[in-house]
Amino acid sequence: NVQGLKTLDMGCGTAILAILAEMKGAGPIDAIDIDEWCYLNSIENADRNGCKKITVEEGDAALLKGRSYDLIIANINRNILLNDIPQYVSCLNDNGILLLSGFYEEDIPIIDASCVESGLKYAGKHQRNNWVALKYTK
Repeated sequence: NVQGLKTLDMGCGTAILAILAEMKGAGPIDAIDIDEWCYLNSIENADRNGCKKITVEEGDAALLKGRSYDLIIANINRNILLNDIPQYVSCLNDNGILLLSGFYEEDIPIIDASCVESGLKYAGKHQRNNWVALKYTK
């Protein structure tokens, strides 16, 4: 249930997860990607889907300073996730949820160690083929 959760879709790509979050009742939603094409495509996709709660920005985790979220979704590669986990934790509200994906099964131990070291609690895993999504709470 994401109803009313202030949400971040980090590494949003096409903003599909931000769009789905809005359709499920989340909001407001920030969708951020470092790639200009993704940024422009996310704006177009949010508009085409009639989204009113999504703000799309071009940039990286440096944009997160001073912000706070109830739900953070980050579908990015392992190295970027490892670099950015401290920023995610610093802007994740108490009892907030962090969903990480975009990496392989063999990356679980290093990502889990970083999350636990940052004070997060493991809350679940979803796997398909060799791809993994991990859930943590603060």
